[in-house]
Amino acid sequence: MTTPALANLNFIPSKKSQLPSASPFAMASSSEPSALPTLLVFRVRELRFLAALRERYRVLDFFTSGSPLAAFLAAAAGGADPPRALVTVGGDSVRVDAALLDAVPSLRFVHSTGAGLDHIDLGECARRGVGVASSGTVYSTDVADHAVGLLVDVLRRVSAADRFVRRGLWPLHGDYPLGSKLGGKRVGIIGLGNIGTLIAKRLAAFGCVICYSSRKPKESVSYRYFPSVHDLASESDVLVVACALTRETRHIVNKDVLAALGKDGVVVNIGRGPNIDEAELVAALKEGRIAGAGLDVFDKEPKVPAELFSMDNVVLTHHVAVFTTESSRSIHVRVGM
Repeated sequence: MTTPALANLNFIPSKKSQLPSASPFAMASSSEPSALPTLLVFRVRELRFLAALRERYRVLDFFTSGSPLAAFLAAAAGGADPPRALVTVGGDSVRVDAALLDAVPSLRFVHSTGAGLDHIDLGECARRGVGVASSGTVYSTDVADHAVGLLVDVLRRVSAADRFVRRGLWPLHGDYPLGSKLGGKRVGIIGLGNIGTLIAKRLAAFGCVICYSSRKPKESVSYRYFPSVHDLASESDVLVVACALTRETRHIVNKDVLAALGKDGVVVNIGRGPNIDEAELVAALKEGRIAGAGLDVFDKEPKVPAELFSMDNVVLTHHVAVFTTESSRSIHVRVGM
């Protein structure tokens, strides 16, 4: 049978991997032409994509199985046709690590439909000859747009004003409190990779002053560079978190950084939830030590701190920055669907 080609994806082969260059997913193919190869799936949100996968594979979907992870993996590994490929996305409670690879030793390829790979142990995959691919820059523009949207919403109080009108409060209380303009704001971006750069370009067009912190200065940009996130925060009105999640960037926005940002500061996070010390962020918002936040990602997804729900100065979305109808079509095209 024909398997979808993933040649355009950001493929990260291991040294031992024997994947054909034109079709990484071909490793999932079965020796019997008439049989559908088995595919492990974790948290594929786009239903059409999942339906397309089901047409080509015998899909074992963890989140609809109702089984504990250990039992699910054991059943998959013990089947007549154990899976050789896995599809996942960042932000899961499931990590592709040594324990998972031990549980399903037949796996030879992992594809992340999200932009990040922090949920995949790349070193362990390389050691075992397991190929890894991500969706590369498919979602970058959508994430950058979403970050700008969150910031505009927080500053201009768009969602809060919408609720004010819908509740019939305008005739009773008069005008809603004014928001703050975006133009002229000093925006500090943590992580000036592909997404961070796109955010910077968009906000510069609004008249914002851009500065950034990254592992090292970028010679290709003229924005002011800060080696310290604390110093970046002290010179910013807005902090945008756009970095990958690593040991070094876990809680990179902590109590001290929030204090440096100050009571008029706003935080936007489209990176990963644990990039921010969530407990300290909630406390800073409750106590008025920062002005607001726009959050698409959280520490223990899908759980969100309940304290945030009643805060009109906080805009929340459900880790959806990467997803638009257009980006979904793009990923379908890239995997030959």
